[in-house]
Amino acid sequence: MTGNQGTAAQADEAEGPRRRPRRSGRTVLALLVAAAVVVPVSAAARPAVPAPAPAALPAGAGPQERYDAHRANAARAAGMAEAHGDRHRADHLRALADPGRRLLDFDARGGGRVTEVLGDLATARRVAVLVPGSDTTLDTYERFRAGAVALHDRLGPGTAVVAWLGYDTPGTVSTEVATTGRADEAAGPLTRFVQQLHGLNPRAGISLLCHSYGSVVCGRAAPGLRAVTDIAVFGSPGTGADSVAGLHTTARVWAGRGADDWIAGVPHTHVTVAGTTVGFGADPVSAGFGARVFPAGPGGHSDYLKPGSVALDSLARIVLGTDRAATPKDTTRD
Repeated sequence: MTGNQGTAAQADEAEGPRRRPRRSGRTVLALLVAAAVVVPVSAAARPAVPAPAPAALPAGAGPQERYDAHRANAARAAGMAEAHGDRHRADHLRALADPGRRLLDFDARGGGRVTEVLGDLATARRVAVLVPGSDTTLDTYERFRAGAVALHDRLGPGTAVVAWLGYDTPGTVSTEVATTGRADEAAGPLTRFVQQLHGLNPRAGISLLCHSYGSVVCGRAAPGLRAVTDIAVFGSPGTGADSVAGLHTTARVWAGRGADDWIAGVPHTHVTVAGTTVGFGADPVSAGFGARVFPAGPGGHSDYLKPGSVALDSLARIVLGTDRAATPKDTTRD
């Protein structure tokens, strides 16, 4: 989930003293799922941009061989996008084809898939895997990557950060963003990727940092992430579980939310209507959920990985293994 905080509260204030009936979170979710079932989507889908199939790699291909093949594939995809008349997509693809980029996986078809490495996976003592939320595609990937760069800069030498856009993220304005469907599809690929990372460097501590809808992905994958030492969710609408115990993980579970993050207004419950479940359960920063709550400062929904921010510092400490004291009683505010 990405975007700006809505203005409902401002509108209510402008209405004056007139009181409005309050709806429960379950009622709000029921209305959302009813709309998803009954109301057709009217927005036209964006025309597909032509793209090549992913690079074919031999079994056992090493990281450098993968980087070279995927950069070449990105360059080819850029040419196809340019010929199609989509210069915006072509520019993003050319950036990915730059000789300095390390693409462990890449697929330019549809919304796109990118797994990019910052640092040296083979020698890193600590590895952080960033899992993005909604509306993250090839066309918005550079914003996601900027957060990965900021984190890697903060972590310092001997670390690696992986920007994992390994699933089809839902749109913020869509019915799918309120259900676990996309997360269910992403859980298997994320689990397998973490297993591959562990195989490449069994000595490294691996942390999973999950933003917004990405925390639903991490929650679905959690039972199979045995190589992960820490799972941190931030700007989270919920994980799909009602408590840390419900995640069935041996990893330490952390949660943070900025003081100005609109996600706090999302109903933290779930309801099933007409066979569709909407909502993601308990608020991860609530004491009842049981996560270790880390300081996230005054930022908004897109501010967690900003250079110099309280949240970035907290996440870096989690990855480095230097923040072990936080408990569910801590505050998200600095």
